[in-house]
Formats: sequence, structure tokens, C-alpha cells
Amino acid sequence: MPADQPAAAPLVVGFDLDMTLIDTTPGFGSVLRALGAELGVDFPVETMTARLGPPLDLLLEPYLPAEAIPAAGDRFRALYPDHAIVSVPLLEGAREALHAVRSRGGRTIVVTGKFPDNARLHLDHLGLEVDHLEGWVWGVGKADVLVREGASVYVGDHVHDVEGALAADALSVSVLTGGCTREELLEAGTHVVLESLTDFPAWLDGHLATT
Repeated sequence: MPADQPAAAPLVVGFDLDMTLIDTTPGFGSVLRALGAELGVDFPVETMTARLGPPLDLLLEPYLPAEAIPAAGDRFRALYPDHAIVSVPLLEGAREALHAVRSRGGRTIVVTGKFPDNARLHLDHLGLEVDHLEGWVWGVGKADVLVREGASVYVGDHVHDVEGALAADALSVSVLTGGCTREELLEAGTHVVLESLTDFPAWLDGHLATT
């Protein structure tokens, strides 16, 4: 490399957690049922888990009085470890996607709207090693983390993941394992749509070959 040529920036890839790396649906549903039993509320679990990603407060908002939501959210997070860790599996290709980044000399970060302690429980239970975990950030709020960590790619399943990537001037890669359609993701401005993370290693090779 010529002395006056700057070194290439290190590869840093960010991943969303829920419905990108893990299928949170069964665990989230179990917690909602337990919370509903305590509160005497019959939450429409299938509806509420159809498009996971938005912050918990927004999901609870249609079904609880505004003044009850903070305490309900705290109780949800307290119930979560006993109801939502063991039942939540990896999505297909997740482990291989993380390995693809690290085997190419890159760093992996998880940037999620989930409560950080519960996100860490998922990673530890499933044996997922990442270089950095940041929780409780949503939508464009993810951009600050992505910029700080130097991420050039952010992988998610939701239109608000796209918003975060674009706000960070990162390449937005979307997978169709969540509740958003290809058309919704493209309309939001994503650069790449993959069926699932099983397609990610090959896509990454192609991406690195052209950058």
C-alpha cells in the first residue's frame, strides 16, 4: 500500500436482535400471557407478536391506560427471564452471519430496542459472541451507536431498522424474517433485501469484493 494511501476502515457490522438474529415470538407471547394474567387483561398475543420490533410501551399502549404502562413495562421485563429465554431459538443463518463478519476480520455489534440485560441473556443462552451490545435504542436512535462503533452495515428486519441505518449513513441490509414485507422495506429505503441471514455470508463476500 502506498505510504500516502489511507488504510481501509475496519469492517464493523451491526445486527438487530429480535426477528433478525432470534425468533422472539414464542417468548414474547409467553411473557404477555403471564403479564395479562397478573393484570387481568386478555392481550391479543398473536396480533401483538406479528410485527415485533417497536418499543414495548408502544405495543402496550392500545391495551392499557397511559398511567399503567410504565409499571406494566417494568413487570414485563421482570417476568421476561423466566418466560422468554429458553423458548426463543436462533433464526436460520444467524450464527453463520456473525461468523462471516468475524472470519473476515470484522467486528459484530448488536443494536436493539430490547432491555439490555434481557438481550444479554439471549446472547449468552444461545452462545452468540458479539463484540458489543447496545440495548434500549430504537429507529433513528440506533444511528448514534452505529456511528460511534464505526458500523458501515446494519442488518435488521423492520422499517425502523432501515431508518437507523440510513441516519447513520450505513448500508441498510434487510431480512424478511420479521413482519415487514419486501415492498415496505424497499419503500423505507433499504439498500439490500435478503430472504434470511442464510444469504448473508455470500452477500458479504460480494459486498467486500466491490468496496
